[in-house]
This record gives sequence, C-alpha cells and structure tokens, in this order.
Amino acid sequence: MNILVTGASKGIGESIANNIDGNIFAVGRCEERLKQYQNYLVCDFEKDVEKLGEYIKSNKIDIIINNAGEYIYKEADSNTLEDIERLTRVNLEIPMYIISQALPYMKEEKWGRIINIGSISGVMGEAGASIYSATKAGLIGMTKAIALEVAQYNITINTINPGWVETDLGNSSVENSEFSKEEIVDCIPQKRFVQPIEIAGMVKYLISEEAKGVTGQSINLCAGLSVGY
Repeated sequence: MNILVTGASKGIGESIANNIDGNIFAVGRCEERLKQYQNYLVCDFEKDVEKLGEYIKSNKIDIIINNAGEYIYKEADSNTLEDIERLTRVNLEIPMYIISQALPYMKEEKWGRIINIGSISGVMGEAGASIYSATKAGLIGMTKAIALEVAQYNITINTINPGWVETDLGNSSVENSEFSKEEIVDCIPQKRFVQPIEIAGMVKYLISEEAKGVTGQSINLCAGLSVGY
C-alpha cells in the first residue's frame, strides 16, 4: 500500500509514519527530518500546491493521512485576515485538495482509506483558538460528506480528534496559552497528555480491513477531555 502522510517530519505525523506498514510517502517542510524516509516531498502548503497534486497522482496513493496542521492562540477580536486565510488553507483547504487528487485512483481500485487528524477543539471549541477550532470542525463536516460519496467504492474516511498531545506543537500551545501545563493536566480526566503512539495505533486500526465498516466517524482520542470534568 502507498501511504501519504503529511506533517511527517515530527510529532504525530512522524509517529504515524514510523508505526504503520506500507510504502510511506512523507510530506513536510523540514528536508533533514524527511530524509529518514525513502520517499518524501518537501512542501510548503502556501506555495507548492501543484507540486503536491502531481506527487499524489504520480504515486498512486491508497491511503491518506491528513496530519499537517497549524495552531494560533488569539482572542477572536485579534484575529487578522492573514491568520484566518493561513489556518483555513493549511488545516482545511489543503486536506480537501489532497483528497480530491487521490480519489480518482482510489475509485478506480475500489479501495482506499482516508484519515484526517482533527482536534478536540473542533468538537468542543477552544477559547482563544477560534480559527483553529473552526477549521478542525470543518474537517469533521467534510469527513461525513465525503464518506457518503465514496462508501460504494469501498473507501472509508474518518477523523481522529486528539486532545492535548505530548509533541512540540502541544507544548508550544501550552506556552502560548494563559495556563501552565500543570493546570491543563489537572483539567484532563486521565491527568495526562496523549502520546503520539496512541494516535498511530488508532490510525493503524482504521486503515485495516477489520475497520472497513467504520466510515464518516469523528473519534475523540483525548484522555477523556471531551466527556467533561
């Protein structure tokens, strides 16, 4: 299987790429980190869209892991048009474009798996991260709609919504927030951050034949954060 993983140079994407079986086609911005993979594409989502589309079509992608994303912590009245456009492009528009480029081949083969890495912020909302929450909520809506379109082709699509994850992005998000890591952990029912390997494990299941009946779903992997406090 040919598996495209975006944001594969670190964090959740790197964990996924290193823990699932198949031919990994890694996409990211840091070439030094991408060199660990046999196949990779250095790609800036704001500049290299056509190159990305050609990469997908030429490599006959069977499985998409839309992991790359960007986060901004700002009060809503401080959001700029540039902020809105950048996060919408990276978190929602590019995942939709990637899917559009891979679907013709998947339909032809009558098999495919698509996993979008969303966020618990797209399920519950996060004060101070309205753009991020909106774009991740958009992934959930997109997932449901596309699931209906492609179900007859034996293609599944699901969204995994992590809570706080022990990654560079997760820790930098803590630094940019008004709360300490200890305060955040205290609000998580399991009193811990999710580990990237847990998300990789969920991906591994969702792309398997055992999960062929799971499609259009929004799965919260958040150490209980979505349940309440």
